[in-house]
Amino acid sequence: MSMTFAGRVERVEPSATLAISQAAGELEAEGADVVDLSVGEPDFPTPENIVEAGKDAMDAGHTGYTTSNGIVELRKAIAAKLDDDGLDYSADEIIVTPGAKQALFETFQTLIDDGDEVCLLDPAWVSYEAMAKLAGGSLSRVDLAAHDFQLEPALDDLAENVSDDTELLVVNSPSNPTGAVYSDAALDGVRDLAVEHDITVISDEIYKEITYGVEPRSLGTLDGMGERTVTINGFSKAYSMTGWRLGYLAAPEEMIDQSGKIQSHSVSSATNFVQHAGVEALENTSRAVAQMTEAFEERRDLLVGLLGEHDIDVSKPEGAFYMMVPVDENDQQWCEEAIEEAHVATVPGSAFGTPGYARFSYANSQERLREAVERLADADLF
Repeated sequence: MSMTFAGRVERVEPSATLAISQAAGELEAEGADVVDLSVGEPDFPTPENIVEAGKDAMDAGHTGYTTSNGIVELRKAIAAKLDDDGLDYSADEIIVTPGAKQALFETFQTLIDDGDEVCLLDPAWVSYEAMAKLAGGSLSRVDLAAHDFQLEPALDDLAENVSDDTELLVVNSPSNPTGAVYSDAALDGVRDLAVEHDITVISDEIYKEITYGVEPRSLGTLDGMGERTVTINGFSKAYSMTGWRLGYLAAPEEMIDQSGKIQSHSVSSATNFVQHAGVEALENTSRAVAQMTEAFEERRDLLVGLLGEHDIDVSKPEGAFYMMVPVDENDQQWCEEAIEEAHVATVPGSAFGTPGYARFSYANSQERLREAVERLADADLF
């Protein structure tokens, strides 16, 4: 007997970033010293006050189910955080999810039917395409590589790729994998097109707290965007809480009512004591976030300089902790050689829709970043 699989799962490939991390883990299990620049995970421990809040919540008995959309205390704390960003959401317009990825998944499932058009800005985080396909959507893509990964000079291209048939546009600023922060003029252009064609927009702001000398603007603050924007964020990146699995989506209440059905019939809710730790993260952790961001900025500057010594010019990220590094046209092969010959793990740009590049994560120590560049150079990969 052989199983017959649903077409929706056969439409997608496994996550490229997780596949690279698995390959790195297998080499390490064999005793190899791998410098892992593939992972999208801060290398800092979760701040101690958050850990203690989680422990205290368990000790207080917060280990059972919660309401599906999340505890009121956390939803109110998220609403207050969003208010600081200029966004007007009430606690009833927020769903707390087990990670921002789940919030994205629920959004795609809520909004996209078979054949609906989803527009992505390339290079785009690997799971957007998979989520669109799992929901039955078709893809329209706008290449930002020719514009130094910035959206503003590509607005004409975006205008040519969206229409009244476009159901959803995904905007991720600061961006994974480029670290680009889109300008106010770029977001104004998105707003104009979204209003003109009645497009719903996902504003993925998971890296919003990790920026270098710029203040990213939330799309939902723009005139005409409040009713057509789903704002998504989480705790994994800014608060180094990847394993805690905590995120959220904020949207008009009619959207919350529909997405809440998916949450209640799938994951039920985010973990109870983790939600209490999330309140502590939002209310008492700004100093730790600033310290981590400062360290990321120093690493960014170091890596840009190290690559420059090998005549590799990169677009300097203004946020997140990634950069796109130009490599061979066959970026998949380059990344395979990097991990096999230099024991340096990176992610091929083609996984993000942009071949000819590799994504480097600088969520690693300065010492290891130096080691990675030296190894790649010694292996004649630069």
